[in-house]
Amino acid sequence: MEACLRVCVTLLLLTTACLVRFDSQTSLIFTSYSRTATFRDMNVLFVLVFMDIAAAGYNLIQLVIRGLLSSHLKPDMRGSYRHLAWLSFLFDQAVVYMIFAANSACLMVAVYAITGEHHLFWMKLCNKFTRFCTQIGGALLCGYIAFLLMAVVSCLSAYSLFRHYSPKTFLVLK
Repeated sequence: MEACLRVCVTLLLLTTACLVRFDSQTSLIFTSYSRTATFRDMNVLFVLVFMDIAAAGYNLIQLVIRGLLSSHLKPDMRGSYRHLAWLSFLFDQAVVYMIFAANSACLMVAVYAITGEHHLFWMKLCNKFTRFCTQIGGALLCGYIAFLLMAVVSCLSAYSLFRHYSPKTFLVLK
């Protein structure tokens, strides 16, 4: 189940990165001035693309490592890889928070692009670049679904870590 979730998370993260990276729209601002909106216009979109690619790469590496370890482990050796379970748990937690932070920063910028900010003299951008904003919204939806699935993967990782500590051997005092 964890491998299936990791594949889904990887596909969603790559979809998010591709939607943001290849999204562009040219609009006529004044009679002779046209402007093209791309992901490079906002730093947060640029960061989101690379964060999603890094998280997808991490999940692919996890799939390969777990596949290699499960095929080469004997049933009596499975308990001896407790340190790898800790590393997997900690990295899974870091990736969950990284995905959530990147998508939340993008969402904040997207809200400003939709509503504008009169006091800071930021105009509404989504009335000029509607297709661009719609595609970024779809990418954010994919990113938040990937975040939720990665949170489930992190819970499964926590379960696989803490099952190594049985109550019989956890608090044994000698």
